[in-house]
Formats: sequence, structure tokens, C-alpha cells
Amino acid sequence: MSKRLLKSVLTKETKDYFLSTHFWGPAFNWMIPVAAISDMRKHPKIISGKMTLALTLYSMVFMRFAWKVQPRNLLLFACHITNAGAQLTQGYRFLNYHYGQQKEPEQSK
Repeated sequence: MSKRLLKSVLTKETKDYFLSTHFWGPAFNWMIPVAAISDMRKHPKIISGKMTLALTLYSMVFMRFAWKVQPRNLLLFACHITNAGAQLTQGYRFLNYHYGQQKEPEQSK
């Protein structure tokens, strides 16, 4: 990387952004949708309907916050729109398993 390019990338504003909660809050918050997406491979009987609803509402509230805060936090917005989609998918799986289909018979061990 040339010194000129490096100097243009490592500006005070860039350093301030990467050392702020405006970046690190959403960066760590990405663990929530990552966990929800990875849980989609698991059986729907382990899904908590109450927690799924709570996380869906939480993400919808913080999507609005991320959009309204100045400056806009698009990283936080992207995180919460992803999480809302993942939680809605999990909610569909929960409802379909518990209320929408005949349950599979439990196998004895």
C-alpha cells in the first residue's frame, strides 16, 4: 500500500469512527443475528417464542433509532434489519412447529 493511500485511509475521522461506540456497539451486536441464523439448522422445538418476539420487537425499535440518530448509524441499522428478518423466520418456524402442523412422534431412547 502506498503511503499516499495509507494516509488518505488513516484520517482522524476514520480513527475516531473505529474507536467509537458508533462502530463497536453494532459490531458486537452482530452476534445476535449470527446466532439466530445459525439456529435455523436446529430443530424448531428449541425455539423460545417469547424470546423470539422480544428480539424481533427490540430490533424493530433499534432500527428506527439507528435511522433517526445523527449521524445515521447504518451499521447498526443493517444489524437490526438482519436480526429482525432472522427472528421473524424463527418465529415462523416456532408457530409452524407448535401450531401449524402435526407434531412428529417423540422417539424413545
